[in-house]
Amino acid sequence: MTTTEKVSGPSTGGEPTPPLRVALLGCGVVGSEVARLLIDSASDLRARVGRPLELVGIAVRRLNRPREGLDAGLFTTDAEGLVSRSGVDLVIEVIGGIEPARSLILSALRHGASVVTANKALLAEDGATLYAAAEQSGVDLYFEAAVAGAIPIVRPLRESLVGDEITSVIGIVNGTTNYILDKMDSQGAGFAETLVDAQALGYAEADPTADVDGFDAAAKAAILASLAFHTRVGAADVYREGISEVTTSDIASAREMGSVVKLLALCELSPAVDGAGPRGVSVRVHPAMIPRSHPLASVTGAYNAVFVESRSAGRLMFYGPGAGGSPTASAVLGDLVTVARNRVRGAAGPGESSYAARPIDPIDDVVTRYHVCLEVADVTGVLATVAACFAEHGVSIQTVRQQGRGTDAQLVVVTHRATDAALSATVRALRTLPSVRDVTSVMRVEGET
Repeated sequence: MTTTEKVSGPSTGGEPTPPLRVALLGCGVVGSEVARLLIDSASDLRARVGRPLELVGIAVRRLNRPREGLDAGLFTTDAEGLVSRSGVDLVIEVIGGIEPARSLILSALRHGASVVTANKALLAEDGATLYAAAEQSGVDLYFEAAVAGAIPIVRPLRESLVGDEITSVIGIVNGTTNYILDKMDSQGAGFAETLVDAQALGYAEADPTADVDGFDAAAKAAILASLAFHTRVGAADVYREGISEVTTSDIASAREMGSVVKLLALCELSPAVDGAGPRGVSVRVHPAMIPRSHPLASVTGAYNAVFVESRSAGRLMFYGPGAGGSPTASAVLGDLVTVARNRVRGAAGPGESSYAARPIDPIDDVVTRYHVCLEVADVTGVLATVAACFAEHGVSIQTVRQQGRGTDAQLVVVTHRATDAALSATVRALRTLPSVRDVTSVMRVEGET
């Protein structure tokens, strides 16, 4: 049986149960798996929804690609015609990118279809417009697969924890960078060679920019922060650094501290200050050292994890495969069942919650600890000179150690908590000191000490 066959069943008066008609945009790794699941699991999906789900069309760029197991009559290159087709109830978008995905989703919503999407870039750039279109039409916009593959994190933030006050969401949300940093830690390899290995295994794209420069994680951080803090946060609001500058020396220094380097997405509610107005939020993506005792430190390979802290629920961790055809398709189908059930009941799920409208804290105001590595002249008094420079800018030193002698002399400084602005000013001043040859590395230190 295929999903194009009519499936009848009991209903009031003995009439066949009408199917909910599903349109699919995209048939790549994820889309083809979604289509397969719709066909292979048709009976189970019908039982869970209460009505059959009928796949009525799949929009693709090219019709001549072989797509085993799928009816060739389902395919079309007219994506706009498919989403605006009369009677389409549910649209799944897995083509990615900004356009034509935005126009197609908006068209689907305006024609009364509920939408399930995995499009993190679009949600981070223009989620507000999509939410508004869904609300105006009284339909659903669901996007569990946009953040962390099969890991259920969107729904807990959007629904399960909606009665709580979330104070922070910290995650490893990009499998490519986690794989690279994990191999650099466990095997001692450099960034460039590990990236080549990741590409050979299919963990990294031929052009890995979106992953290694942090764009992918930044889009996901924007979505997580928006949900957690009931505030519109876009990708442009997220401070971003990638991992291409992480060196084997950084990895070794972290190990000596009992830490590991991870690319983290950090979404945090600012501390309350009397008379300072509403609490802001900071949203940032960058490599950081975290203690090996931290739950996120044990996340290895291409896996993802999200660590949530809230006032009442306390600490929660969500862990699992963050990408891939089957895991992502699982999240898409979960959303599809939910929006289909809503359709059957004549209801709609939660829309945008941006009532808090919290200010976004600039990176200069963010407070954390830092690991700073300096190449210095091996002369008497260099440590005192460096310490005085930190003190002058209000940055307190927690530990300092000297490595090497002569031309290989280095100082490794770990600070107490300080603002990013104070640390940046310190680094600029250090580079002007005659006894400092170079500041070779600055990395944030996160997690409890």
